[in-house]
Amino acid sequence: QVQLVESGGGLVQAGGSLRLSCAASGSIFSDYKMAWHRQAPGKQREFVAFITSGGSTNYADSVKGRFTISRDNAKNTVYLQMNSLKPEDSAVYYCYAEKYSLSSWGRGTLVTVSS
Repeated sequence: QVQLVESGGGLVQAGGSLRLSCAASGSIFSDYKMAWHRQAPGKQREFVAFITSGGSTNYADSVKGRFTISRDNAKNTVYLQMNSLKPEDSAVYYCYAEKYSLSSWGRGTLVTVSS
């Protein structure tokens, strides 16, 4: 099972940028499909973006064109570059790993976007 630790969250003004990182350990990272999800206060957790082991990506409509997911298999890390941030992007961002029936969640990193 892979262990995940997110970092890079913080407070940013609307229109600004942040880059989140998710460091993985404990398994063969390159085999995993990796994703970012987020959960705002009082709302359900929602999908943000994923990247497959082969590098294919997909994004939620709400972040398409503003966020970019990438991975560095040599560093066992997946990234989420977030540009043109909006107050509605404020949430706890969670890293997720999936391979066949195995899955893991990180503990999350808080992103707050001020207007």
